[in-house]
Amino acid sequence: MERTVIAIPTEIRVSKDRRTLTVTFDDDARFALPAEMLRVLSPSAEVKGHGPGQAVTVPGKRNVGIMTVSPAGNYAIRIGFDDMHDSGIYTWTYLRELGEGGAAMFADYEAELAAKGMTRDRAERPR
Repeated sequence: MERTVIAIPTEIRVSKDRRTLTVTFDDDARFALPAEMLRVLSPSAEVKGHGPGQAVTVPGKRNVGIMTVSPAGNYAIRIGFDDMHDSGIYTWTYLRELGEGGAAMFADYEAELAAKGMTRDRAERPR
């Protein structure tokens, strides 16, 4: 049985303007993750839903900032945003996925916004 090796962060840093989370992994990979991307792609049930087809698109978060970052066991962090969203648990694996594929995931999010007539600038109820 092959064992999957998970890269572990060696440094997690929030930028001075609170708009970027930089994660450096033990294999020297480093990713600057925008707060907006982290917020709209949150792994929380509030965003992802509790099952297939329940995910929502969250508009109006272009200027969201990171207020807090706290450990969640030895495998993840919880990020608190200045819009008071703080229920997402970002595992090391998910942070790595966002680092490696976040640009494509965010492009999909922007396409969903456009399809639903929503924008990154106007806050409204997620749908």
